[in-house]
Amino acid sequence: MPDGTAAVLALHAAGVSLVVDASRHVPRVLHWGASLEALDDVAIAALRETAEPAVLNNSPDVPRIFSLWPTEFEGWLGSQAQTGHAAGTATTPRPQLVDTEFEDRGTGGGRMVFHLEDAVTSTRSCLALELDPYGVLAVDMCIERDTSGDVPYTLGGLRALMPVPERATEVLDFAGKWCRERSPQHGAMRFGSHVRRAHRGKPGHDAPYLVVAGTPDLAFRHGEAWAAHLAWSGDAEYLVERLPEGAGTFSSVLGVGEDLRCGEIILGNGDRYDAPTALFVWSDRGLDGLAERMHDRLRARPRHPSSPRPLVLNTWEAVYYDHDLERLADLVDRAVRVGVERVVLDDGWFQGRRHDGAGLGDWVVDGNVWPDGLGPLADLVHGRGMQFGLWFEPEMISLDSELAHEHPDWVLGPRQGLGAPARHQYVLDIARADAWSYVLERISAIVTEYSVDYIKWDHNRDLTEPVGRRACGDRPVVHEQSRALYRMLDELHQRHPGLEIETCSGGGGRVDLGILDHTDRLWPSDCNDPVERLQIERWTRMLVPPELIGSHLGAERSHTTGRRTDLSFRLAIALTSHAGIEWDLRNASEEDLQRVSAWAQTYRELRPLLHSGRVVNADLADETAMLSGIVARDGSRALFTWARLTTSADGQSGRVRLPGLDPNARYVVRVRDELGDVSRHENADPAWVMAASTPAGASLPGSVLAIAGVPLPTLNPEQAMVFDVARQP
Repeated sequence: MPDGTAAVLALHAAGVSLVVDASRHVPRVLHWGASLEALDDVAIAALRETAEPAVLNNSPDVPRIFSLWPTEFEGWLGSQAQTGHAAGTATTPRPQLVDTEFEDRGTGGGRMVFHLEDAVTSTRSCLALELDPYGVLAVDMCIERDTSGDVPYTLGGLRALMPVPERATEVLDFAGKWCRERSPQHGAMRFGSHVRRAHRGKPGHDAPYLVVAGTPDLAFRHGEAWAAHLAWSGDAEYLVERLPEGAGTFSSVLGVGEDLRCGEIILGNGDRYDAPTALFVWSDRGLDGLAERMHDRLRARPRHPSSPRPLVLNTWEAVYYDHDLERLADLVDRAVRVGVERVVLDDGWFQGRRHDGAGLGDWVVDGNVWPDGLGPLADLVHGRGMQFGLWFEPEMISLDSELAHEHPDWVLGPRQGLGAPARHQYVLDIARADAWSYVLERISAIVTEYSVDYIKWDHNRDLTEPVGRRACGDRPVVHEQSRALYRMLDELHQRHPGLEIETCSGGGGRVDLGILDHTDRLWPSDCNDPVERLQIERWTRMLVPPELIGSHLGAERSHTTGRRTDLSFRLAIALTSHAGIEWDLRNASEEDLQRVSAWAQTYRELRPLLHSGRVVNADLADETAMLSGIVARDGSRALFTWARLTTSADGQSGRVRLPGLDPNARYVVRVRDELGDVSRHENADPAWVMAASTPAGASLPGSVLAIAGVPLPTLNPEQAMVFDVARQP
């Protein structure tokens, strides 16, 4: 292996540097964070010389190492990169570096790949680190059983682990539940292991989602942060670990990996396991800086949606299972009137599906409800110039279905008998080739027959006892099931160019960047209550840009919380992602239809900005209010939403900064009042807001808006205002 300064590999991109020492038996990180582009041989030598920690009392007699494949052999006593055994032996891996590949793309990042061999476990491993042009570090790990191994190797797990420095003293991750997904929780980093597991066969509504280690001043717009996300739609593990002796010369460790079930991955000679991609992100511009890097990465994908995101009408909360062509035709007419561009027929169209306790698995149009098939509705929607979408739940099965009667062994669960249903349904074992082919062909045939433009792909229950019935016995198959899902989505895209697929899982139960590599949109929550939705979408945007997040206008009385909200508030909150409607427009008044139509026109006007700009959030002392925005990359245009959730102790806001604007520019600010009246808790707006409410708008320097700040109106609870900001020539 190379030695000296030649063995130090460095990648740089977007103000981020990764520096790795590849001269040892396993490479180790010398630096991950702020740019070190000016590294010369002297600085490289200094980095290496200062990478040895002290030898502590009551410790190994050599300096402890924290490598990129950390083991107990190196003195690391936290979570190991690799766990497993061969019939109870080979439990102490000692990988050795045998080859290195390095590609330097200058300031655009690059890739380093390390090939390792381990005589103890009879395995060969690969560790690839790629820094993209946006500063996001992707870590891919694989392990292969050497043909010399005489006993299969049962893999316990592979974890991607990265060190973070001592100034990272705070931890942020997420919890939640159905209709309250991605609820942040944060606190001080403590000694020991902070471990979060998603053990539901999917990320779950309580998914850790993202784990962040940050400096004490971490907020949306300031502070330093190191974050990790597992781009994977199955079981997962997230951890932050701090040991008293540290991690080499670092203080703590961030880690993610697939949470493998016992016996799930057994490697015979020549068998290989590829771990899901782990993504690591650093920012010195707070949480918004993390989000910007992730959004840039997603938007650079070749298959990222490039056409305008059409305004959607989904029929679920409008009709539920009550499918009737005349009723739906009336709804379609109203959808056309307000400017809808895509109509999605949700659950209830297939055989026996008059409630949620039957029908999943057969995917045959219910002739009792649709005697002429779905053709009349699909033709009506297409004939009115709109796209036609359809709901499926392909990974699930009802026991009363013909499929379950013909193939009971296709139901995921042990031979000894199935456990309790969830939502009256079970899981279909699509890891089986025959089940996979059946589902694929049924969906593909329906897409072809009705020229379906869009699929809402749902997944409504957790996987409990997720074992497949195999010739060798009942085996855990969450990993296989997840890979089979990805293959099916890719095959549908290949067969039907132009087909878009939305990922939904009881709302936001499967929100991760793994599923988004195979789908075109996500449904972040089943909750259309704008009070809840405001928070859910704010944190969903930590990873996902607005154009991939469905955000729908619901009824005055929320179907999930029972809360009543004004139409203007509901319109404002549903405007700034991929907008849609979940409301039965047949119940809307003439005045309301006009306002929805004006909102739809505003969405079409603004979506080029909304779906390409940088997401920003103001740091406010008042937690009852929120100011979020989307700013054009060149700072020429922005849209800000000022919202109040509850009353506050403060009578007024004081000067609030509008983040992301160019302080050297001058802007015209206008209040977008077409969404309707907004209730205030004041006698009059600040003078500049009064000017912004006129057609001419208010002209203000960027320095005042972005640095000094401006007073904002005191709104009543559950109210929001939208400010349109445009740079003057």
